[in-house]
Amino acid sequence: MTNLLTLFDIAVIVLAAKLAGMVARRIGQPVVVGEIAVGVLLGALLHVGEIAQVVVPGTVRTALNAVAAIGLVLFMFTVGHEWDHRLLRGKTRAAAGIAIGSTLLPFLLGGATAFWLATTRYHPAAPVVFVLFVGAAMSITALPVLARILVDRGLSATLVGRLSIAGAAAVDAAAWVLLALIVAFAGGSSPWQMLLLVPFGLVMVFGVRPLLSTALSRWTGKGGFGLIFVGLFLSAVVTEWLGLHLVFGAFLFGAILPGRDNPEVRRHVAEVDRLCRSFLLPVFFVTAAIDVDLTGLGAAGLAELLVILAVAVAGKLLGAYLGARSGGVEHGPAAGVAVLMNARGVTELVVLQLGLQIGVLDRKLYSIMVLMALFTTALTGPLLALVRRRYGPVAELGTFVPDAPAVPSGARDG
Repeated sequence: MTNLLTLFDIAVIVLAAKLAGMVARRIGQPVVVGEIAVGVLLGALLHVGEIAQVVVPGTVRTALNAVAAIGLVLFMFTVGHEWDHRLLRGKTRAAAGIAIGSTLLPFLLGGATAFWLATTRYHPAAPVVFVLFVGAAMSITALPVLARILVDRGLSATLVGRLSIAGAAAVDAAAWVLLALIVAFAGGSSPWQMLLLVPFGLVMVFGVRPLLSTALSRWTGKGGFGLIFVGLFLSAVVTEWLGLHLVFGAFLFGAILPGRDNPEVRRHVAEVDRLCRSFLLPVFFVTAAIDVDLTGLGAAGLAELLVILAVAVAGKLLGAYLGARSGGVEHGPAAGVAVLMNARGVTELVVLQLGLQIGVLDRKLYSIMVLMALFTTALTGPLLALVRRRYGPVAELGTFVPDAPAVPSGARDG
């Protein structure tokens, strides 16, 4: 009965995600906005009466969590593979300004908001970790959903698109390093485990990467595909054992995987990406949304949501805009970049799940911040329309020379 119910739940989840994605695209939103929204809706329905005990009993939820964990590993692998230092080539000054501005200001404002929440409402057991984590969560920009927005709106080859991708790549690298440190401290990792993180990273970059390059040049087809999966899951296992979370190992393995210009490797990653988008990520959205509980939000919770949303939007918009201007970008493109850097998407959901699992966030604040991730991503389209109205078509705000690096291949909703 458990297997039957699990398969039925997966079918319903995937169907609902597909329909919601179609609706989102029809109204000009990224597909991921519809998928996250329907996940939150399904999660909310499970809090009504005894529905959860009937539809998703304990054994079924365990199975769904396992499927979601696999989806999370594969998603973070594709995110890591899309991160490419070559994105910064030729745009170092502007990208650095955007990355610093869109990371530092949201982090400071988010940290200040977390300090207020910690002293007046939540009283966490580890206030410093709480403040650092919320600040880092506010700094996130979702590279995958940003890349998909650029493709959908024809902005990939524009100044706005290329600067946004370069800035988001730099923000991703900084954010995941910071989050890794926070999770290690919050998870109570022993000093020797934390010390092993450095040699593990060095082994991955200078040992595993060359071996993979040699192996992938010799093994093609299914052999290479299997090798990628073996390395990916072993990397996730190691970071989980070292006191981090499996997502860090998955991201690192994707980042060090060679062959971004190899058609065979790109095909393998694209296959993983399709599996994630069509099947695994919708399950993750629902399992993440089951922990969203808005029933006791009340007026105080709504006020917190408005404050967090205002801080998240203002921090990203102002930080990215000022950063772009400091890098020599004109007003119009800087405004377009600022709007795009505010998209958080699935990446924010992954970070928030981390916070919930390690006990930094309680269910109420987790629920509020999931809504923040949804709203900030949904705001991207309307805000881009405002920028266009003020400065003219965003796609005409300048272009780079043809040999500048383009949006990563395999860009997708996420």
